[in-house]
Amino acid sequence: MNPNFDEVGKAFVKHYYETFDTNRAGLHPLYEVSASMLTFEGQQFQGAQSIHAKLSELPFEKVQHAITTVDCQPTMDGGVLVFVIGQLKTDNDPLHGFSQMFNLKPVNNSFVVVNDIFRLMLHHS
Repeated sequence: MNPNFDEVGKAFVKHYYETFDTNRAGLHPLYEVSASMLTFEGQQFQGAQSIHAKLSELPFEKVQHAITTVDCQPTMDGGVLVFVIGQLKTDNDPLHGFSQMFNLKPVNNSFVVVNDIFRLMLHHS
């Protein structure tokens, strides 16, 4: 298990959302070419190319994430499981809560995202 799991997870979160907010195309190298999977609001996308296409086609120009909490756990293979709760603002839309989970796998001296699950926290009455 990775003894620096909390540090790794929190550094990843900072980098991921700063990149998402300023240059979504820059997220592409964070995902493994064929094995990574994204579940975005129940839709599944496999492989870095498919994930990149989904993130690039999201229907907004500007986005800003505000992170509320980051919880990290080590995995048996030296990776890190990361759970994020926060708020995001897109264009002129109101704030929306979201949650996101990442499973980071060690590759060489870095980490790649092998699993990514994203949900908006919308409550319908």
